[in-house]
Amino acid sequence: MSAEAPAPLERRLAALLSGGTWLACAVVAVGLVLPAGGSIVRAGIVLFIALPVVRVGVMLVDLVRRRDYRLAAVAAAVLCIIAVGVVLGLHGRRPEATAPVTKARG
Repeated sequence: MSAEAPAPLERRLAALLSGGTWLACAVVAVGLVLPAGGSIVRAGIVLFIALPVVRVGVMLVDLVRRRDYRLAAVAAAVLCIIAVGVVLGLHGRRPEATAPVTKARG
């Protein structure tokens, strides 16, 4: 059994996901070390969430370059579904849910 060498796209995607994961881990770690690093930790989490989206975007570009329009349409549809989910998620946020918690007087 001989294993085939990975295609250039697969190698690029693997490097992108690996590098992005290390970067996101480093950002989260820095945020955890700093006293007020909550926003830095959130940025690291956003990086983790963005990695699969970037992967689909890179695949879409590669598929269009290779003129594989059927799979490119599928990748574009996935990106559209993600975008709709993000818009609906941000639109549905209630302002009172993000307000800071205050201590009750007692």
